[in-house]
Amino acid sequence: MDLGSVIIAVAGVAGTLGGSFLTQRASERAKRREIELVRDHEEVRENLLLRRTCYMELNRDARQFTTALNRFLHVMQERGVEETDRAELDEAKRAHRDTYSQAQMIVADDVLVLASEVNKALSRVYGQVKRLEREEPEPGETMATVFRAQAEVWDLLRALRTVMRRDIGVASMSDDASVHLPTQPADPRSRR
Repeated sequence: MDLGSVIIAVAGVAGTLGGSFLTQRASERAKRREIELVRDHEEVRENLLLRRTCYMELNRDARQFTTALNRFLHVMQERGVEETDRAELDEAKRAHRDTYSQAQMIVADDVLVLASEVNKALSRVYGQVKRLEREEPEPGETMATVFRAQAEVWDLLRALRTVMRRDIGVASMSDDASVHLPTQPADPRSRR
């Protein structure tokens, strides 16, 4: 055997082994990219599920707080407030506060703007209701003005629901058309 044949044989074996090695490395890189893509997809899916759950809870608890305020106002007019009525209102307020606090860490910014507006409106109405209950209303606060303010919360809730539905990709054109969304975002420093 001459030296040329040996060199050709060694080069052939090295080429075969090198080709296998390079193919294996390329396959490993492709597999890693595929795993990263799957992880990214799962993360997006989990974030969407987390936001969807948060939106459902925020919508439910804000509506229940609004309903509790409405019921409390009617009780004040019809028969006088009892301790169980106060406890129900305070429980609805606590549930909303807890859900809103969680939402502040999860929801998209445009949703947070409206969630903050809903929270402020509910807090204002709650304060008015409690002052009327104590018979210490501020100037201009009457049952009629509080009922109007409480009714306006429903409009904010509809707008909030529309923005939440849009964020998770389930809003329809009729959702946008039926609700007048605020045209100007609130000052970020005013978020509570």
